[in-house]
Amino acid sequence: MAIPDSKKIYPRNGDNTIVYLKNVITDPYIEVGDFTFYNDFVNDPRDFEKNNVLYHYPINHDRLKIGKFCSIACGAKFLFNSANHTLSSLSTYPFPIFYEEWEHGIWADKAWDNKGDIVIGNDVWIGYEAVILAGVTIGDGAIIGARAVVTKDVPPYTIVGGIPANPIRKRFLEETIAELLALKWWELPPDKILERIGYIQFGNLDKLKAMNK
Repeated sequence: MAIPDSKKIYPRNGDNTIVYLKNVITDPYIEVGDFTFYNDFVNDPRDFEKNNVLYHYPINHDRLKIGKFCSIACGAKFLFNSANHTLSSLSTYPFPIFYEEWEHGIWADKAWDNKGDIVIGNDVWIGYEAVILAGVTIGDGAIIGARAVVTKDVPPYTIVGGIPANPIRKRFLEETIAELLALKWWELPPDKILERIGYIQFGNLDKLKAMNK
C-alpha cells in the first residue's frame, strides 16, 4: 500500500473541489495540520483564506489554528475579532478605523472587542456553511452541524447544531472519549495510521489500543 502524501494540494485525482488546506495557506497567522481538507463546490478551494477566513486583519495578531485530519465543508466561515464592534463604547460605530477622516488619535483596534483566537482540534468535522466566531475552541473529534453558528467552546467528541449552536449529543460514552483522547491516533506517522485504518473506520477501539501497546 502506498503511503499517503500530505504535501499534495489535490488529494483526489481529477477532483479540484477538495484541497489539503495546509498546502494552500500563505497567512502566517493561520496554522493547519496534515491531511485536513476543505471542499468547495462553489468557489476555488485554494481561495480559503480570502473567502472563508473573514475580518482577519494583521493588526490583531489573532490566529486560526486547525488540527490534523479535519473535514471542512463548503462555505464554512471563521469570523475574527474585527467583526465584533465594541460594546464598551456608547456607540457601535467604528470611529477608530476612520482615524484619517476624524483625526481623533484613537487606535484602530479600539473599534472592536478582542475575544481571542479560533482553535480547532483534530478530527473535527465542520458542516456546510457553519460559522465559527472569534474566541471559540472546538475539541478533538467534535462535529459542527450545517449552518450552525458556534459562539462558545465545543467539548471533544460532541455534536452541536443550531443558532446559536448547542450540544445535541456526545458521539461516544465518556470512557470511550477519554480513551480516544489518550490514544491521539492522528499523531501517528501516516504508515502507522494506514496499518490501523480498518480499526479506526469500523470502530474497533480494543484492537486500536492493542496495536499501541
